[in-house]
Amino acid sequence: MFDPPVTTTGTIIRSPKPNIYFVSLPNGKEIIGHIPKALQHLHADLEAGVKVTLELTPFDFEKGRISGLAEAE
Repeated sequence: MFDPPVTTTGTIIRSPKPNIYFVSLPNGKEIIGHIPKALQHLHADLEAGVKVTLELTPFDFEKGRISGLAEAE
């Protein structure tokens, strides 16, 4: 059975390697986020302090896929 991903927002803290980012979630937890190849064009926009949307699997909340930039509030 397929479980849909958990979608949330977070703020990029730092990037130790290209395409790998440490992201702070609203609850204070820090996870590792990565960009899929289809969104490589976002790499230039991602820097510390930028808010992003993330997809997490329901089984592992330590890593997430960056699915885009979060909309401004």
